[in-house]
Amino acid sequence: MLVRVLENAPAIIAFHDKENNILWANKAYCEAAGRNLDQVIGMKCWVAWGLEKPCRDCPVTVAMETGKAAKAEMTPEIQPHWPKTQGNWLVKAVPLRDERGELIGVIETAFEISQRIAEDQSRHVEEKIKLLSALNNTAIKLSESLSLSDKAKEVVHTAGEVFGLTLAWLGYAEKDGTVRLLAHYPEEISYPLDITVRSDETPEGQGPAGRAIRSGLPQIVQDVSTDQRFIPWREKALKIGIRSVAAFPLITRDTTFGTLNLYSDQKDYFSPERVEYLQLFAHLAASALEGARLYEETKQRLERITALRQIDLAISGSLDLRVVYSVALDEIVKNLQVDAAAILRMNPSTQVLELVAKRGFRTNKIEVFKVPIGEGTAGRIVVEGEIVHIPDISRVDSKELTRRDVLVEEGFVSYYGTPIVAKGQFLGILEVYHRSIHEHNGEWRDFLRTLAGQVAIAIENAGLVDDLRHHHTDLLKAYDETLEGWARFLALKEEETEEHSQRVTQMTIELARRMGIREEELIHVRRGALLHDIGKIGIPDSILLKPGKLTEEEWEVMRKHPVYAFEMLAPIAYLSRAIDIPYCHHEKWDGTGYPRGLKGKQIPLAARIFAVVDVWDALSSDRPYRKAWPKEKVFEYIKENSGTHFDPEVVECFIKIINENAEES
Repeated sequence: MLVRVLENAPAIIAFHDKENNILWANKAYCEAAGRNLDQVIGMKCWVAWGLEKPCRDCPVTVAMETGKAAKAEMTPEIQPHWPKTQGNWLVKAVPLRDERGELIGVIETAFEISQRIAEDQSRHVEEKIKLLSALNNTAIKLSESLSLSDKAKEVVHTAGEVFGLTLAWLGYAEKDGTVRLLAHYPEEISYPLDITVRSDETPEGQGPAGRAIRSGLPQIVQDVSTDQRFIPWREKALKIGIRSVAAFPLITRDTTFGTLNLYSDQKDYFSPERVEYLQLFAHLAASALEGARLYEETKQRLERITALRQIDLAISGSLDLRVVYSVALDEIVKNLQVDAAAILRMNPSTQVLELVAKRGFRTNKIEVFKVPIGEGTAGRIVVEGEIVHIPDISRVDSKELTRRDVLVEEGFVSYYGTPIVAKGQFLGILEVYHRSIHEHNGEWRDFLRTLAGQVAIAIENAGLVDDLRHHHTDLLKAYDETLEGWARFLALKEEETEEHSQRVTQMTIELARRMGIREEELIHVRRGALLHDIGKIGIPDSILLKPGKLTEEEWEVMRKHPVYAFEMLAPIAYLSRAIDIPYCHHEKWDGTGYPRGLKGKQIPLAARIFAVVDVWDALSSDRPYRKAWPKEKVFEYIKENSGTHFDPEVVECFIKIINENAEES
């Protein structure tokens, strides 16, 4: 558009590179030089005019050499090749620079100074050059940053300063019809913050901004005091001296995404020519802003995907809800750009919401509150199943928001709450807070819902795991109670006491722990100790309960009970790791034991430990067929059999424990 404007200008206009080659010239230039554009491009300016060298005091040459604007009056006597007219010509040259400030070329203009019309030409050309320079500088500055905020500020600042406007602001058209303020200049004028502008057919959408967004065309109000459609904003506008308004749609790829709104303190300021210039400026702004918006949107979406991934990893990597809550709240605060967030869980028993995690609060006062599920804001969230937004917490009745005073004391201004729901079941509320007024768009709200869904998955998974853990614990408890029942049955059958079974089990666990068996293995040691004689179920009572000595044949049968134990327990996965003691506790260190004659460390450690404990308790306790041995005698017996019957290391550790226990008692 700018090229079209300059192309048809009555003044002579040309662009030169830093080597003084012509890059472009308008019609007036070509006609004056007597050449067409293709012939002119690439020529030195003096060659285009039929000279052998630069003319004296040529402004183009001076501007090239000094880097400063230059001008000179050309008369037919000085420059006979200039257009033959009634008067002289004023030639001006303005240097152009790149983003590094380096000279890249010169703009040359020339117009007659002997005619009245020349004054208008001069003014028009000056404005066009000023606009071109502003556009060039703006384009450079807009390319320096990818920040939408920075670009928006640069656009309104340039518009205000270059065009001498009272106020300029940029609005982004949201899908819900609101127009969100991106930037305004000067910032000390609060007018854009104090008004409501929409892009739909509501009364707030009938102003120039709303009409520009809907129509895709510039909308001009030459006198705000008489335009009926400007009534909603008239009083505030007149107070700050605004008399005329123009709104230019920001369009890219045939889509209007916002509006550039300009205000002047002069009536009828926005003439057709100015509108043409400003429309060109708006096109440049739209291109830069849309690029920044797409960049920030892409970056934001990647960050949000990363946030969801982090929460997913926390959910899959930890069964501790506190860890998941912590990760989720960190990502929520960061990616939603809020000041604080909280998760409230519903207590099914009391039907109240209880705070389970928070982030960004300055005090802990919020933790004491329990929110009734059917009242106020919480009730609305439960019933409506949608996000509830409170723009200004301080203006809400305490019945609506029971924690209002504490939230105000925290400095919070606006509130968003969304339900946490899993498979149709209400689990709680995710709340986020701002310490300033914030109105978020639909995409932000959708992401808030998504994050609440992630929290719901975590809570549901934790509930399933808790249920599974409880069922598993109950099942293990039932198994262990069954094992203890078997142990009692065997003890009674052999006329041993239940206390014997408990003593050897406890002592075996204590000795096993001291010998370095890992904690997670001790449960299997305990089960093995309880079931150490389970194989005797397969021994006939006539042998098992015989009061006298067993014959050699009977001993052969009796020695089979460890094998019976193995055959009973091995097929049971739950007890397969407890098999060492029932199967091997009659093996001896020197290899003379049974059933397999294992020797030394071929014998499982648990079985070696139990062998010592079992003999100790058996000899230290009364039996129907003999009295208990004195402790000293039992000690001597175990020491004497260390290295033959028993593992010497186990014996040493066992004696140390017995002595320690004796000292404590």
